Amino acid sequence: MTVVIIGSGHNALVAACYLAREGHAVEVLERDTVLGGAVSTVERFPGHQVDRGSSAHIMIRHTGIIEELELERFGLRYIDCDPWAFAPAPPGTDVPPIVFHRDVERTCESIAAACGARDAAAYRKFVQVWGPRTARVMRSFAGTPTPGRLLRSFWGLDAQGGGSVLSREFLQSGDALLDSYFDSERLKAALAWWGAQSGPPMSEPGSAPMVGFAALMHTLPPGRAVGGSGALASALVARLRADGGVVSPGDAATSLTRSGKGWRVGTASGRELYADTVIAGSHILTTLDLLAQGGFDADTLEDWRRRIRVGPGIGMVVRAATTALPEYPGAKVSESATGLQLLVTDRARLRRAHGAALAGDLPPRPVVLAMSFTALDPSIAPPGEHQLSLWAQWHPYRLADGSSWTERAEHEGDRIIAEVDAHAPGFAGTVRDRFVQTPADLEREMGLLGGNVMHIEMSLDQMFLWRPLPELSNHRVPGAPGLYLTGASTHPGGGVSGASGRSVAHLVHRDLRRPRFKFPRR
Repeated sequence: MTVVIIGSGHNALVAACYLAREGHAVEVLERDTVLGGAVSTVERFPGHQVDRGSSAHIMIRHTGIIEELELERFGLRYIDCDPWAFAPAPPGTDVPPIVFHRDVERTCESIAAACGARDAAAYRKFVQVWGPRTARVMRSFAGTPTPGRLLRSFWGLDAQGGGSVLSREFLQSGDALLDSYFDSERLKAALAWWGAQSGPPMSEPGSAPMVGFAALMHTLPPGRAVGGSGALASALVARLRADGGVVSPGDAATSLTRSGKGWRVGTASGRELYADTVIAGSHILTTLDLLAQGGFDADTLEDWRRRIRVGPGIGMVVRAATTALPEYPGAKVSESATGLQLLVTDRARLRRAHGAALAGDLPPRPVVLAMSFTALDPSIAPPGEHQLSLWAQWHPYRLADGSSWTERAEHEGDRIIAEVDAHAPGFAGTVRDRFVQTPADLEREMGLLGGNVMHIEMSLDQMFLWRPLPELSNHRVPGAPGLYLTGASTHPGGGVSGASGRSVAHLVHRDLRRPRFKFPRR
């Protein structure tokens, strides 16, 4: 069977690899000349290999995909982030920082010194309770979000509690979860900022499991791919080509038209491809536009567009080339530099930033997540230099005052760097070069509409059975047999997991009735 895959994001490439491995004729179409979508790395400054999107890979290391596709054979290698997170002391104080090691006991020792013995004991319990729960969440990500799969994923969890956690604790807000465990606002803020990396604020119902993912990091921490985030995409492309798959960069799909029992796919180069099956790894709204070009029912498409929420925008990034790593008072660089540096000490700042974004305003004070992976992998920068990715939330895609991001980008970049400098005095003076990615830039360069790195909002009503909409949640499009959906717009959502790609490959192969295509039970 012939399969055309639209987009070369990591989920699309994962699907392509599984299908090509089983003998299907696969071609991947990509509008960009850089492969991998938001999981890609390019040279931004001389000698610096800089990520365009993601930097730390968290979920995919828990899925088994790397092992199933034998990606190490194709050059992929990860270094553990250990410590995996670091929360500095509030500026101007001399209290100890909080260091999140892979080892739970070492983490609890740090929490005890920074926040007290009670919070250390509470964190130990948090890991014991939410580690197994989060493992079940990951299990639920391993296939289509049908009621039966979700029930099997969580069956027997917390049975002694009468199953009440599935109706209450999983549905509560992240803030409520944190308040039920901890006293220290510093610790709550650090874990809330960790959870908020999925997009929603921790005040939203259903955001508790996003905080709970911290517990799973003590089983296997975030990983840094050697050579940059794009090393994952490069390994997938190498695997795909080894199995006979074709990748066509710089040749975007321009239309999707039903033709007999298959599909005609128009491309920017003027080619017209015929495929038995099409997998769209593009943003869901981009996919709907391709269907519109192919004459799909306009009223249905408009209904779907109106009901899918992209949101106001999540954030922006400053990529910085520096002469040194940040030095946080009271901390060794070996403690602070290897993982995610959570530069917030009060959840009120998170709430103000999110509220401002909803109103179309810039945050009163940027909330920053710093990552300095040259501490783990010096190959991505010239000798004697370092590189940082400074992610800041929340920043709206559309600015209420009518100004453009072209006008605001550099000043906001200054504010983000100044925020790091407030926690690590002297940092600003080490910055030699920088590249600012605003929400508008994220959309322009990587097709992340509205600047949302998760494609669409990761709110409870757009997750699991409802992502991106109930009728589109099983990776299929009603009225379009042979067309499948993958990518961050689909279950389980954004982040680097590859789970959507594997799930859709399984569906396609099952629908084509090829029994030798086997997936391990999870």
